[in-house]
Amino acid sequence: MIMHNRKILKGYKTLISSKFNVDTSTDKFKDGIIYTLYSDEFNSLRVGFAENDKVLEKKVSNNELILLDMKKGNKKDLFLLITTLKELGNIYSDNFYFKYSNSLMRHLSTLGWPVGKSLYKQRKIKKELVCA
Repeated sequence: MIMHNRKILKGYKTLISSKFNVDTSTDKFKDGIIYTLYSDEFNSLRVGFAENDKVLEKKVSNNELILLDMKKGNKKDLFLLITTLKELGNIYSDNFYFKYSNSLMRHLSTLGWPVGKSLYKQRKIKKELVCA
């Protein structure tokens, strides 16, 4: 039987500080409405956040846009969506306008963003179990 001499090293690990800014303002977490608008003229989608129904109604009536769908949410949801879509390669212009595409609609639906059923039909995959 061979015995090896092992030394136990005692020490303390140091914590390296990093600059990670966390916005603690309650503005991002304030509930409101997240929505998707469609422009038939430019074949584009606009995703956004509105504080209430009246603000959303004003946005829809000022621009000739069609409201596809909406649901409760907050600004944080919008910023997470924009960041994720950017990482997936979707480019947007001012005021979060995206060029309409089937892949964009699929991404929005997968991410749980309200897209409605008028422009995007979600595929339903049916599996059958076969018992022998």
